[in-house]
Amino acid sequence: MSSRNNPIAAVQKKKTVSATRKKGTTSSKSSRAPKRVQMKTSHGMPVWLRNILAVLIVGCFSVAFYYFFIRPYAYRWKPCHGLKEYGVCIPDGYDVHGIDVSHYQGKIDWQKLRQNKETVTPLHFVFMKATEGGDHGDTTFSANFANARNHGFIRGAYHFYIPSTDALKQADFFIRTVKLDTGDLPPVLDVEMTGRKNKTELQQGIKRWLDRVEAYYGVKPILYTSYKFKTRYLDDSIFNAYPYWIAHYYVDSVKYQGKWDFWQHTDVGNVPGIEEEVDLNVFNGTLEDLKKLTIK
Repeated sequence: MSSRNNPIAAVQKKKTVSATRKKGTTSSKSSRAPKRVQMKTSHGMPVWLRNILAVLIVGCFSVAFYYFFIRPYAYRWKPCHGLKEYGVCIPDGYDVHGIDVSHYQGKIDWQKLRQNKETVTPLHFVFMKATEGGDHGDTTFSANFANARNHGFIRGAYHFYIPSTDALKQADFFIRTVKLDTGDLPPVLDVEMTGRKNKTELQQGIKRWLDRVEAYYGVKPILYTSYKFKTRYLDDSIFNAYPYWIAHYYVDSVKYQGKWDFWQHTDVGNVPGIEEEVDLNVFNGTLEDLKKLTIK
């Protein structure tokens, strides 16, 4: 007998179809559910964990950026409680100021620079780069060295030391290039790199340069290097016998515990007569003390 002629069978069939449809709908929803879970976990990692890691990465990057790029130069933005000159806060307690220059400063207007001898923070001395390594001379040295004397500055010359080049070759090159005269500051050795030399080899080479130059000019050379370099690589007592010119930027005072004569306290000075930023220095003594240090 067909369901068409049997009302009871027709009702049962209708219920069966309805149940099947509901079951199918439930199965379809169940099959889609894992997909939503997968979107939340993104490659197997829960969203909350991914967010925490992102925050940690950003935090670490911010700390590293501050430590390496902001903290070392924070002194630039500190309030200046003393005298501000040449665009920077001048260290308190020093009366004798000076600069050091090289070809990086370009052509200097010496007439205009000379006017800085009459400011509240007068410039008295100028160091100039003369040589580097065994054969590289600074292109502006001859003109700067002559102009410094002609415009009334106490002048000095320095050599940039290259550890990989023979120390005596470097010393002889400096001697051939620089003719110091009465009233000039002693020759300067600028040491900033170790090269591939170990500490002992580095110190031996530096000492050879110092000995050769001292024997020629008859005066102990000035040793220039940073505070950290000096304490790490030139901590031998033999180097304490030389006048020390310390490079230590963006601090209120020199932290070095030993004796020092010059302090290069900034590399961002703005001095009339020089278009580019320039290093500023102070001498640890009076003007008479500075003159006593010069070649007789």
